[in-house]
Amino acid sequence: MNLNLREIINAPGGRVPFSCELDTSRLDFPAVKRYVTAPYARGEVVNSAGVLKVSGTLTAEMVCTCDRCGAEFISTKDMAVNALVIAEEDSEAPEAFVLDGDLLDMDDVLETALILDMETKFLCSEDCMGICPDCGKNLNEGPCGCRKKADPRLAVLEQLLDK
Repeated sequence: MNLNLREIINAPGGRVPFSCELDTSRLDFPAVKRYVTAPYARGEVVNSAGVLKVSGTLTAEMVCTCDRCGAEFISTKDMAVNALVIAEEDSEAPEAFVLDGDLLDMDDVLETALILDMETKFLCSEDCMGICPDCGKNLNEGPCGCRKKADPRLAVLEQLLDK
């Protein structure tokens, strides 16, 4: 979605509100199976002493795969969206978003906010026990019955106990 900022580019104190959905077709997170609903953003762009600042929130509800046990779960994230907008590219502000004429590509701003806030490891719960390395049973559903293997570094001690 393009947001027209013509009204506030030269008007310090000016505000342009926005509310939009993020197009997720360009996003690729291996642990995210699908989005329950399209990520939704709400906020405003403010001209603060000649500097355009984007601020708002982005909410995403997604079906993810746990990195420990492989179970699917729903994760809801509320993220802050904060960005600077400039009229033309500036090597001293590489993190700023550049206007295309009077238009700001909100998909770029929101994608960046989502990527920066996304976890590197998705867990169904903080205390997820994962899967058994021998039989593959999900240990969150109960013990698997496999005999625990001794640490190979302690094998010498086990031999002493067997005597």
